[in-house]
Amino acid sequence: MNDAAPAPTPAPEPRRRARVRAPELRGRAWLNTGGRDLTLADLRGRVAILDFWTFCCINCLHVLDELRELEEKHRDTVVIVGVHSPKFAHEAEPRAVVDAVERYRVRHPVLDDPELATWKQYAVRAWPTLVVIDPEGYIVAQHAGEGHAHAIAGLVAELEAEHAAKGTLRRGDGPYVAPEPVGTDLRFPGKAVVLPSGNFLVSDTTRHRLVELAADGETVVRHIGGDGEFNEPQGLARLPDGRVAVADTVNHAIKAYDPETGRIGTLAGTGRQWWQGSPSAGPAREVDLSSPWDVAWWGDRLWIAMAGVHQLWTYDPGTGTVQVAAGTTNEGLVDGPAAEAWFAQPSGLAADGERLWIADSETSALRWIDTGGVVHTAVGTGLFDFGHRDGDAGQALFQHPLGVTVLPDGSVAVSDTYNHALRRYDPVSGAVTTLATDLREPSDAVVVGEDIVVVESARHRLTRLRLPEEAVRVEAVAHRTQREATEVTGGRLRLDVVFEAPTGQKLDTRYGPSTRLLVSATPPGLLLDGEGAGTGLSRELEIDPAVGEGVLHVSAMAASCDDDPLNEYPACHVHQQDWGVPVRVTEGGAPRLPLVLAGLA
Repeated sequence: MNDAAPAPTPAPEPRRRARVRAPELRGRAWLNTGGRDLTLADLRGRVAILDFWTFCCINCLHVLDELRELEEKHRDTVVIVGVHSPKFAHEAEPRAVVDAVERYRVRHPVLDDPELATWKQYAVRAWPTLVVIDPEGYIVAQHAGEGHAHAIAGLVAELEAEHAAKGTLRRGDGPYVAPEPVGTDLRFPGKAVVLPSGNFLVSDTTRHRLVELAADGETVVRHIGGDGEFNEPQGLARLPDGRVAVADTVNHAIKAYDPETGRIGTLAGTGRQWWQGSPSAGPAREVDLSSPWDVAWWGDRLWIAMAGVHQLWTYDPGTGTVQVAAGTTNEGLVDGPAAEAWFAQPSGLAADGERLWIADSETSALRWIDTGGVVHTAVGTGLFDFGHRDGDAGQALFQHPLGVTVLPDGSVAVSDTYNHALRRYDPVSGAVTTLATDLREPSDAVVVGEDIVVVESARHRLTRLRLPEEAVRVEAVAHRTQREATEVTGGRLRLDVVFEAPTGQKLDTRYGPSTRLLVSATPPGLLLDGEGAGTGLSRELEIDPAVGEGVLHVSAMAASCDDDPLNEYPACHVHQQDWGVPVRVTEGGAPRLPLVLAGLA
């Protein structure tokens, strides 16, 4: 018999990684820290995950939801730090960032970085991007896009074991300090609809419920669904049978509420988020959806603004089915036949006989689809141009509008959210005017008699205005996104999307190529060669030096599955990201453009 003590279990062999020291975190202010400024030294001993996000971006909101489980499970070893890096001018306003942190239930420290100082230090190129820093302060991974929570969870477990063995892991409470709650009848309401009674039904988004208000728009009649039935509901539309369809955004579902009985049921969606390769048509309750933001009854079916995948879908109550009606899932502004059109986070719908109007928020555009299935743009030029400018539609500018409302004369009111304004587009004259300003993030409006009632989301109320309202004279302002252009060489430019399957996974090649790459440009003439779709993640592009500058639009996808030969049904994961990369041709510019989809530093 051997009475010697058993040998201790050996520490896991640490993975060999590049040792890149994480740059310091610099910005304007810190939120959710109780007024304390944080440094990387304050995070030493923990796994830090930097989430570069901006609150306009639906993919960023998806990542916030993806990280919640990891954040809770590893709360004593992991600190998530949101680095808010704005795209739109409004997103750089301090009050707007504070509101967004509350609106989207961000429960970790947030660095407000309006000048993109930390974004540049970490060489970030896209929203969202996640950077993992080990307990000793070194970058160990970077992931662009959504769908990486599983890979990061595996890496976190590996880092915990490695640094516990080394004695460099520190457990305990993190630096998050919850803000004081604020009491209001509504909290960041999203959309509204007028019931047959004359009362208003409002999606009380941040409190995950609907609220019925009396005809005065102020008195609360009842609360609906505050027991977990909804998760950040947004759009509302009356159905022919008297029920109200609800875009239950974070639940990735369309619900139906019956004002007569109070019953709530599911019309469409499984509760799971749609990913590339999933069915996009079929029995409504068996098909995944992705962040439906608004709904409208048009023709003989319900139209859905599927913000999460940049498409329009429809629900047919006669057959109980859903299907894609317009859009390719590529993000941008491309008109034409519905199956070929590109949208960018459609967030508002309004039907008017021959047209369905669309607030296409990320392109700051007002668009419409006709009964023949052709998509048109009334106002807007693309992903990176926005502002507040009245006049001819070809020159007018919005800033991230979330709502559209048909007015009695056939013109369209646009809830110009980030301009804090209500705008009007006249299809006859093609002119855009401003009806009202100082409306604090209007997200929807409904017509009641001679009035228009606006959902002031960031003032947590409905506001009644008279129609027609005298136009307010507003100084024209135009903006482009703050992101600096990448200097590239004219002629041949190599594009490389860097992807490495996470530890324990491999590329899924069972049904053919597991990667996809789509490239285009604005203006189209910027690209002489290399446009289009393919399966490889590298491509030789040819840039026209005569054009000089523009935006390269890159969409990449890779699928990986658990690499376990004993597992008959391995879990599979989709990694995807869209980039809009401003580029400028210069002498001595870079001959290669690398974009990180997922991989180790």
